[in-house]
Amino acid sequence: MKELLETIAKALVQHPEDVKVVEEDKDGEIRLTLSVNESDMGKVIGRSGRIAKAIRSVVSAAASKADVKVTVDIR
Repeated sequence: MKELLETIAKALVQHPEDVKVVEEDKDGEIRLTLSVNESDMGKVIGRSGRIAKAIRSVVSAAASKADVKVTVDIR
């Protein structure tokens, strides 16, 4: 899941070297925290959060196929 999120985020931003994903496993749930350059934050979130919602949907679909619960935080 971490690699999927990194790949998606790097494709969206102008500073792919600043993309960082931290993965935490807590009580059978995986929490992914995405950090990007401050100037790229709008591109990752999108208008009214549409892109962020789409990213979460794609990661959740991949997680459900692997029978894992995943949450994505964007900072």
